[in-house]
Amino acid sequence: MVFLLHMVTLYTLSVLRGASAATHYNCNGPLVSTLLHSSFQSSSQSSVSYAAYNAKLNRRDGAGGWSPMVTDQEPWLQVDLKEQMEVTAVATQGRYDSWDWVSSYLLLYSDTGRVWKQYRHEDGVGRFVGNTNSEAVVQNKLSHPVRTRFLRFVPRDWNPSGWMGLRVEVYGCSYKSYVADFDGRSALLYRFNQKSMSTVKDVISLRFKSHQAEGVLLHGEGQRGDYITLELHRGRLDLYLNLDDNRLRFSSGRVAVTVGSLLDDQHWHSVQMERFNRQVNLTVDSHTQHFQTKGEGHSLEVDYELSFGGIPLPGKPGTFLRKNFHGCMENLYYNGINIIDLAKRRKPQIHSVGNVTFSCSQPQLVACTFVSSGSSFLSLPSAASATGGFSVRFQFRTWNPDGLLLSVQLNPEPQRLELQISNSRLYLTLHNSGRQKSEVSAGHRVNDGLWHSVSLDTRNLQITLTVDNEPSSAIELWEQLESKGSFYFGGCSAMNCQQQTPAFQGCMRLLFINRQPMNLNHVQQGLLGNYNELQFDTCNIRDRCLPNLCEHGGRCSQTWSTFTCDCSGTGYSGATCHNSIYESSCEAYKLIGSSSGFFSIDPDGSGPLGPTQVYCNMTEEKVWTVLAHNSTAPVTVQGSSPHKPHVMKLNYSASAEQLHAIVSGSEQCQQEVVYNCKKSRLFNTKDGSPLSWWLDREGERRSYWGGFLPGVQQCSCSLEENCIDMNYFCNCDADADSWANDTGVLSYKDHLPVSQIVIGDTNRTGSQAVYHVGPLRCYGDKSIWNAASFYQESSYLYFPTLQAELASDISFYFKTSAPSGVFLENLGLKDFIRVELSSPSVVTFSFDVGNGPVVLSVKSHLPLNDRQWHYVRAERNVKEASLQVDQLPLRFLEAPADGHPRLRLSSQLFVGGTASQQRGFLGCIRTLTINGVSFDLEERARMTPGVSSGCPGYCSGSSSLCHNRGRCIEKSNGYVCDCSQSAYGGTTCNQEVSVSFDMESSVTYTFQEPFSVMQNRSSQASSVSTESSSRAREDIAFSFVTSQRPAMLLTVSTFSQQYIAVILAKNGSLQIWYHLQTDRSPDVFSPALNNLADGRLHRIRIHRVGKNLYVQIDQDIHTKYTLSSDAELILIRSLTLGKVTTGRENFNEKVVQAASKGFIGCLSSVQFNHVAPLKAALTNRGSSLVTIRGPLVQSNCGALAESTSHTLQDQTVTANKDKEQHSGSTQNDLAVIAGVVTAVVFIAVCALAVISRLLYQQRRAQRSSSIKEDNRHSMYTDYRTEMHLHNSVRDNMKEYYI
Repeated sequence: MVFLLHMVTLYTLSVLRGASAATHYNCNGPLVSTLLHSSFQSSSQSSVSYAAYNAKLNRRDGAGGWSPMVTDQEPWLQVDLKEQMEVTAVATQGRYDSWDWVSSYLLLYSDTGRVWKQYRHEDGVGRFVGNTNSEAVVQNKLSHPVRTRFLRFVPRDWNPSGWMGLRVEVYGCSYKSYVADFDGRSALLYRFNQKSMSTVKDVISLRFKSHQAEGVLLHGEGQRGDYITLELHRGRLDLYLNLDDNRLRFSSGRVAVTVGSLLDDQHWHSVQMERFNRQVNLTVDSHTQHFQTKGEGHSLEVDYELSFGGIPLPGKPGTFLRKNFHGCMENLYYNGINIIDLAKRRKPQIHSVGNVTFSCSQPQLVACTFVSSGSSFLSLPSAASATGGFSVRFQFRTWNPDGLLLSVQLNPEPQRLELQISNSRLYLTLHNSGRQKSEVSAGHRVNDGLWHSVSLDTRNLQITLTVDNEPSSAIELWEQLESKGSFYFGGCSAMNCQQQTPAFQGCMRLLFINRQPMNLNHVQQGLLGNYNELQFDTCNIRDRCLPNLCEHGGRCSQTWSTFTCDCSGTGYSGATCHNSIYESSCEAYKLIGSSSGFFSIDPDGSGPLGPTQVYCNMTEEKVWTVLAHNSTAPVTVQGSSPHKPHVMKLNYSASAEQLHAIVSGSEQCQQEVVYNCKKSRLFNTKDGSPLSWWLDREGERRSYWGGFLPGVQQCSCSLEENCIDMNYFCNCDADADSWANDTGVLSYKDHLPVSQIVIGDTNRTGSQAVYHVGPLRCYGDKSIWNAASFYQESSYLYFPTLQAELASDISFYFKTSAPSGVFLENLGLKDFIRVELSSPSVVTFSFDVGNGPVVLSVKSHLPLNDRQWHYVRAERNVKEASLQVDQLPLRFLEAPADGHPRLRLSSQLFVGGTASQQRGFLGCIRTLTINGVSFDLEERARMTPGVSSGCPGYCSGSSSLCHNRGRCIEKSNGYVCDCSQSAYGGTTCNQEVSVSFDMESSVTYTFQEPFSVMQNRSSQASSVSTESSSRAREDIAFSFVTSQRPAMLLTVSTFSQQYIAVILAKNGSLQIWYHLQTDRSPDVFSPALNNLADGRLHRIRIHRVGKNLYVQIDQDIHTKYTLSSDAELILIRSLTLGKVTTGRENFNEKVVQAASKGFIGCLSSVQFNHVAPLKAALTNRGSSLVTIRGPLVQSNCGALAESTSHTLQDQTVTANKDKEQHSGSTQNDLAVIAGVVTAVVFIAVCALAVISRLLYQQRRAQRSSSIKEDNRHSMYTDYRTEMHLHNSVRDNMKEYYI
């Protein structure tokens, strides 16, 4: 199919060969050198000798170039090419023999010299690189040629030691143009020679510029139900295409493929549609959509004619079914036929409807752009009104949801009228004396980037507001109002501003005051009104969501200066939805302390594959990843033969790509196949050909039934030499009348999983088979401990060039004793990316995408060359860059809104060194992952001198020596586990820390400083909104046992009146309360409606990223909820376990009730982000950060729950037996028995708590004495949680997966 599309492309080029000379490779001739003086204009000139016509390249006429006046605030140089030309490059030069040159500039183009558009490169950058001296010529080739007559050079930067000086040249060629003008009531009909036209391939190309956002460009349909429609809708291009699909013909809604945006800007846009059978490419300008049509048809059958510019209604001349196109079309080709040329020569196959002319009319809709949301404004005087009062009309377009459109002072004073956009609606406000005001609203989503018309009118004691064609809204008046002074559009001057609304950012046109048009050209010349921060003759709006730079299905929204990505529901987070919120494997979940259960894993992290659901079995020493399929029960087969076999296709919970990633990333995989047979063979005993087989993941036939040797067609019994009949390779091949079994475990990874089972020998009398294919089971994560050791400074590993134009995330671990070294580097011609240890305590992430070098550094308060593992994660995308080292504060830098977005690299990726073989890294690097791809360092190290695979040390192996976020620390004679930031204790951080509470007990942990993200921002990015991506994130985990309800489990409160509360309701169900915005009601979620106050141990995990909240209870699958806000917790004050006595003023009534009841029971292993408050309470009782109220006894929740469970069961059994034997007992006897049993249970629980406390004290004393003995043991436990973040032992983000 790719080949066929390629052939269509070649065909397209052949039919368009005569349409434009730009297809010739030599469209690069100079266009300016022969122009007359009259072709040059400028905003100003220093003197006659600095005039615009002296600005020809390499000429020394006059003063040797053009220079504007020093007082010119908006200088520009304009060139008229005298006719439409195809421009492919521009060149600039400074003024001859001077200190005057332009170092950067913008390029505008126009057909008429009135309506201008800024040229932007493919990456959206509008600035061109200029000169660094007065003589050198700097040429900039255009990434996409532009067809225009007028060009305007707008200087942006110049020599600071001189002034602006410019000489220019433009390169390109002429081209043949066939133009037709449609007035909105006309069309061209191309009629076929036969009744209908059926095509399997179509190529349609044209250029158009439109005055309106709606209009049909092309339409054709057939009686069979086929149709094709190319239509402008809301400034975008929609293609409706149906090939013999009756479902679409008779359905109520047709689905369109949409391309492009802002296509009603009165500038030329190119369109090309290529179709071969059902494959379609639709391109508008440089944006292409590839898709496949629905239905079974491969040809497009159109009856009688194709219409261009509208859809005429048969039999009703001048009547059209849809809104017609209003604008110009150029070089319109249908399958190689020049439609406009045929129409111009009045050929019979072309029929003209309405007034179609063959020259493009010049538009009069001149706009101006309000550039700044802080200081742009336009003031215009009030024209005299013959009827009294005043009226204002104008059109606007913007992306911003807020902004002041119009304000005016009124008589009688002190009244003021304001029209503003607020929350995407229009609000008209009349301010009276004092704080009184009247207000009406109109419109909906007026910040959609489209033109909207507004009309204000004061008459009949009313102020009416009309938006577009909607019904008017009115403010009633007591007296007639008159305008006083000037009307301020888009904002107001500093001395006239009395409101806090930001100024309008966007475009305006067609301004009328008292029905008199306002001439914006006079405003620009200083003859009318006043203005600030305005661009005239252009609407410089751009769609920052085209193309959509939000990854993984993130939804893009935008303002005038930036875009944001809504990642909710995607499974990803970050400024561009780049980072997966899930772990990459079950092994990773085990490292963060999870237990067996269903989990979502993302096997390629930030790569293109999405998350998938698996079961993680962590009960064994190995962590197994289990993927089920659709055939879990045994299947009975009868009546199948090799010619008509039984076929079962296995569909897994993951896609084929996800399965491949999981299998290839695992150390080992296996799948059990059970085949029970009665007179049903697996192989033909005569020639050995298989009678039954299975298909591997690639769809290849396989006939081995066990082991990892795919070339051996045998069953497991043959490999193990225990077949019932050793004359056969399988038990079933003995073809006995009795039941036999062949069970095998398939373990050759490249063939797994099984995708299909085919059974072919059950058609004989008495034949029967029952088979079962188990789930795919894998263990081990090959990437986690994949490491390389660098022991020569000049050594490095090299890999293919990093593919990271728009986004890249790099993560790895390192340990070293060297003071510095480069971890990795990749270079381009000018761009580069580098991560290095720049000093013993500083990690630096630097890159350049064309906006100048960017450097982010994280400095540790302790040396990083301490021979311990440290984690580094660097990310760069079009919105921002960030650097994370261990658990040190995240550093990030926002990207400039209009800077270069693409990182263009060309050299190889060097790991552990640089191309210059200098500043190489000495030490170990492991788990290198870039954009979700794990790099096999060990394999490359085996063939590289100066590098060895693996890394020496106890903490470098794949076995999990330290659990539950514990950190493995190397020692000279072994290792120790640092559990300071784990909620668990013990020598390997796997011993639960539990405490028994009573009604008055509480533990409050006070945060020394809030968990806030530290930011470094560049001055050039200061205007970028920081709302682009929420960094709000909480991880909460704890276990509990209780029979009390309601009960308060945990609360987190902030100084800004926010809170999180986890409670048990009156019915024992779990409730999670999030109160993030104090002016709104809190979000409440009930993930478990059943009673959790049942005396059993329950494990709760809560994880939030932005608006997404994930909750897991015990082994249940994670449940996802959506919060109403993605706000961060600002200035966290404290975390409380149990009863809350203070700071409850802003709590909800139900939360207050639970807070006053406290908690009676056992809490265990409580973790909030990096803090373990329960452990801190036990080991730091004297700390000022921990407040303990009421009795607090160390306990064992697991044992207590088990004891309580057994006691309750014994109690039930005893009661049942008693009921059977004494059914006639009185109610008083039952009460006495229940009271005795309750007393026994209570005494047993208290005794267990006292014994646990004594054992804990004895064990602690033994541990204290053993640590004092010269450190003879190789492992110890650090129970002291270090309270201060800046003095804490550095955690490792991925090593503990916090």
